Amino acid sequence: MEPRFNLLDSPTAAKIAKRFYNVSSALEESTLPKALRELVQLRVGQLNGCGFCVDAHTTEAALAGETALRINLVAAWRHSTVFTEAERAALALTEEGTRLGDHGVSDDTWAEVRKHYDDDQIGALVCLVSLINAATRMNVIVHNPGGSYQPGMFARMSN
Repeated sequence: MEPRFNLLDSPTAAKIAKRFYNVSSALEESTLPKALRELVQLRVGQLNGCGFCVDAHTTEAALAGETALRINLVAAWRHSTVFTEAERAALALTEEGTRLGDHGVSDDTWAEVRKHYDDDQIGALVCLVSLINAATRMNVIVHNPGGSYQPGMFARMSN
């Protein structure tokens, strides 16, 4: 697959990408564990068919200490024994927050999230799901393919 368009070649899109990166970097300061953040982003990439995001977040999950087993099973987390109840709640919120048009986020899922995370972590989780959904949509629209991600490649966008 060839990319349709490089968003960073557009002055407007490049400005937005820089701001987007800086907004998402605030999540690094949250108490939501890095490995969980990567699994959530990986799941959104899988759901939205974003090769670039799957590439980036499998790589980053491994760097955050995730095992190959857990990374490989994220797509089938409901039928796996390797995720905690808290992680399962976050992954359920991730799926329902990504597929809002199906039925939205259920009260049961929300109650599970509330049981396992504090207000700041929930805020970070909601923002994370929203931001990665935006990123996957941008990448899929322009056909940004997986296979080229290098850790730290977006660092030049900071401030």
